[in-house]
Amino acid sequence: MNLEFKRKLPVPKQVKAHYLVTEDLAKIKTERDNALKDIFSGKSDKFLLIIGPCSADSKEPVLDYVSRLRAIQDEVKDKIFIVPRIYTNKPRTTGDGYKGMLHQPDPDETPDMLKGILSIRDLHMSALNDYGFTCADEMLYPDNYRYLSDLLAYVAVGARSVENQQHRLVASGIEIPVGMKNPTSGDMSVMLNSITAAQHPQTFISRGWEVTTDGNPLTHAILRGSVDSEGRSHPNYHYEDLVNLYEEYSERNLKNMALIVDTNHPNSGKKYLEQVRICKEVLHSCRHSADIKKLVKGFMIESYIEDGSQKIGEGVYGKSITDPCLGWEKTERLVLDMADLL
Repeated sequence: MNLEFKRKLPVPKQVKAHYLVTEDLAKIKTERDNALKDIFSGKSDKFLLIIGPCSADSKEPVLDYVSRLRAIQDEVKDKIFIVPRIYTNKPRTTGDGYKGMLHQPDPDETPDMLKGILSIRDLHMSALNDYGFTCADEMLYPDNYRYLSDLLAYVAVGARSVENQQHRLVASGIEIPVGMKNPTSGDMSVMLNSITAAQHPQTFISRGWEVTTDGNPLTHAILRGSVDSEGRSHPNYHYEDLVNLYEEYSERNLKNMALIVDTNHPNSGKKYLEQVRICKEVLHSCRHSADIKKLVKGFMIESYIEDGSQKIGEGVYGKSITDPCLGWEKTERLVLDMADLL
């Protein structure tokens, strides 16, 4: 048997005790949670922007980037609500390669899950403490959500996880918005079934406990494009795609109909500069259809300090070591242009 139990890791309660959320920080989180709830329930017409690096690979440049978001958030606060994207665990198609800060706090060193757990909590804590931001992360491993549950503003379930039963059931017990991506095949019914499951009460096993949930009414859709059997990307953010989703969504009678458009991945064909055009096209669709405007609540954008991407070890500060990202200058211009269009 090749399975080796290396060491017992601390439970979430122990890690949280080491990085305590103060009363003042908890107040900020509550205020931001309420603001997001208002966006998804339709009480607020602010546009949501989930934006940041493809992967949070190093604390210093990530917080540098977050500090820049803080400044621009203050400029556009009347129209746009920003949630920094701090993704600390990354799915890998083949299972090989860099899997994020949770696995490797230092991309140049061997995996260390204990150090990783502490590092990701420290990073999310710093974003809240230093810049007043609760952030978004991907729920790649449902059992690990509790390590960050008192810090996060938003949770994404990825294209490879959206069909997984455990992801759906855990999402039903989360009290913040959870975005369900369409699967890599592009099948809308899979995504909508996942939303349905997460919005309903559930009973299941989690971390050795029998748990029950009330369902999460803030679970919603993320369109990210698809990939066919020959590896070709197909976008699903065009006007006709949005109308089709609105109709399918309406037939399900789900709560708080909402969509976040992922502007990278197959939607851009991983051509990161296309994200600017995609945002403007979707906003154009919103202006021409009341139904689409009601449906689309925001964008998910991959952005960092420097344009593009690099290999691990090249050492360019603030440049992605996973998928290519939009650099800061273009990002700043895009956010300001969006505020004008809104």
